[in-house]
Amino acid sequence: MSMLTDRQIQLLRAIIDTYIRDAEPVGSVEIVKTHNLKCSAATVRNEMAQLFHLGFLEMPHTSSGRIPTKLAYRLYLEQMMEEQDLPVLQEVALKQRLWPTRFQHERMLREAAIALAEITKMLSIVATKDGYIAHAGSVNVLNNKEFWEIDTAKAALMLLDDPVLLDRIFQNAPYGNDIKCMIEEELGLESLKKCTMVFTEYGVGSNNKSGYIAVLGPSRMNYSNVIPAVRYAKKLIEELNEAW
Repeated sequence: MSMLTDRQIQLLRAIIDTYIRDAEPVGSVEIVKTHNLKCSAATVRNEMAQLFHLGFLEMPHTSSGRIPTKLAYRLYLEQMMEEQDLPVLQEVALKQRLWPTRFQHERMLREAAIALAEITKMLSIVATKDGYIAHAGSVNVLNNKEFWEIDTAKAALMLLDDPVLLDRIFQNAPYGNDIKCMIEEELGLESLKKCTMVFTEYGVGSNNKSGYIAVLGPSRMNYSNVIPAVRYAKKLIEELNEAW
């Protein structure tokens, strides 16, 4: 982040947090009021103009506000985001849901997908490497305006019926360690250009006991909530798989 000043970093974080929360382009007056920035709206406008020219913000045609770009989200994920712990009650609820199905592998994956969709309010996918796909929360994507375009919704649902395409996305992830995030064009599908997939690989032994856990949603998803949920689902599936 050496190219950005401390004030620009603070401002960019505030814009991203606000856009994640409200899904509306962010203006200078609003950001000063809601984040108690110690500078004037005019100064913020100048800084936003700089962030725009540096490629961290873009301006929709219908608004004078700004929204984050893929470059901004990547910086946010790598250096700005404060990841939250998954609430203990959600951990307990997830384990209680999966425990009765620990000896029924595909049913357990299905329950994991349902629970993950409920926690994240996104589309969740749990797939094995030999082609089985469990998913839940398809209707959740329609709560996000990015999926109101029919081509975007169709592309998201197409993934659920195409294990080869889904596996290609998983294999091509350029960033991340245990949790990977593919943002917008990194997904390789033009129709998903405003979307992000957060996923991780789980594995215990054979192909039908290893695979991927993923959440698909808009690029402005609440990463600090989604990432720990995906991480805990991985941990739990691996622990329960060891019962076999």
